[in-house]
Amino acid sequence: MTTAWHALAQLVSWPDLTEVRSSCGTGRALRSARAEIAHFHSDRRVDLLLTAGAIRRYERDLRRSTAIRLVPGSHWVTVRLECEADISLLMTLMSAALRAHQEWPETAEAGPTRCNDRLETALAQREYL
Repeated sequence: MTTAWHALAQLVSWPDLTEVRSSCGTGRALRSARAEIAHFHSDRRVDLLLTAGAIRRYERDLRRSTAIRLVPGSHWVTVRLECEADISLLMTLMSAALRAHQEWPETAEAGPTRCNDRLETALAQREYL
């Protein structure tokens, strides 16, 4: 079992999460009561919807982690899962994401539905132009 699927198997047992098909079309997703909150795109990569406020609150620590990729303007963070410590990091961030979504007013920050999967590809293509 790969690290991402191992993490998915653990997270799907959480009472606030439901496994669904990813709305971006790649891989599986976990959904909270309010939104899709995680997209498992590959054997080692997960996009997690933290909200802009949570990213601002934890940005310094997120930027220090070699397992985290932030995409400018995105409310999602990409977590690279290489080992058990990365899975633990994902579990911690999932808790923060669930809390952020519970505090997230219905009208605030509406519309951050696009995960980093396609955004990272577009940014990488721009860097080579």
